[in-house]
Amino acid sequence: MIDKPDLDEPKLATEVADAWSMDVADLAFMPVGLDGHAWAYRVETSDGGRYFLKVRRGDFTPAAVLLPRFLRAQGLRQVVAPLDLPEGGAGRGFGDYRLLLYPFHDGGSLWGRGLTDRQWIEYGEFLGRLHRVTPSAQVAAVLPAETYRSSAGERLRALGGQAAGSEVLGAFWNRYGAPLHRLADTVDEPACRVARTQHVICHADIHPGNLIADGDGPLHVVDWDAPILAPRERDLMFVYSADFGDHPINAHRAELFRAGYGPLEPDPSLLSYYRSERHLDDVAAFLAGILSPEASAESRANDLHWLTRIAEAVADPGYAP
Repeated sequence: MIDKPDLDEPKLATEVADAWSMDVADLAFMPVGLDGHAWAYRVETSDGGRYFLKVRRGDFTPAAVLLPRFLRAQGLRQVVAPLDLPEGGAGRGFGDYRLLLYPFHDGGSLWGRGLTDRQWIEYGEFLGRLHRVTPSAQVAAVLPAETYRSSAGERLRALGGQAAGSEVLGAFWNRYGAPLHRLADTVDEPACRVARTQHVICHADIHPGNLIADGDGPLHVVDWDAPILAPRERDLMFVYSADFGDHPINAHRAELFRAGYGPLEPDPSLLSYYRSERHLDDVAAFLAGILSPEASAESRANDLHWLTRIAEAVADPGYAP
């Protein structure tokens, strides 16, 4: 979220210092991410340590803590997992919020600059290994399973009237409302047609924005907030779609990814379903963000940028969800 939460930052710094037994020298807000219920801070300590603090309104899911730890124990070194508290556990309460602290990795996300050839191979290797991991009974118990039922269409329809009458969204809705409603009407249809296939552990948001690397260095995979047991196409959609990142896949990159992942023939109907459902879910989230009375002008402009980008793709006559 790019708007700061209404938090007392000196108190937050003190809470982090007490919780993780560190001398916090600086706590700086980071305007990153699009989750309207989560915020990020960089934490620096007096001994030169740096950490990434995630603040969430409400609770983190149990899987957001258990799964990254489990995967690290399985040897998936790219996974960025929350740090333990000295007394055990990971999360710390702070009023209506929960805190998780992570290692900080240099380099930034790969959304804008893209992956190098070596990183495309590593991307494939990582997802191939992830999708072959068998979850423990404890992890399986907290991972939701794919149902092919989405609330995004209902959320969009509920917000459509407000959008049409909004000063900020009126012109947008007049232009794109009809194709977005058509998308909402068709999202359930692929859900009826897709083949039920083997479920694997999926990150569920593994686009280049959640891949961190310094130059051509190793990948670090962040944002394990909503993993799921689902067909592997749930993750592969982010690889094979041109919607995620400024340097999407092409024939050369597909070969590199396949060299890392292994033999691969994704189901086109599942890729299509997940692309359309993700578009619809993002549209509903951005509409809600823009219409929120608490949103700043900067936040509304950011959400409108991404909303328009999706709407233009959906309205294109060649769009094939």
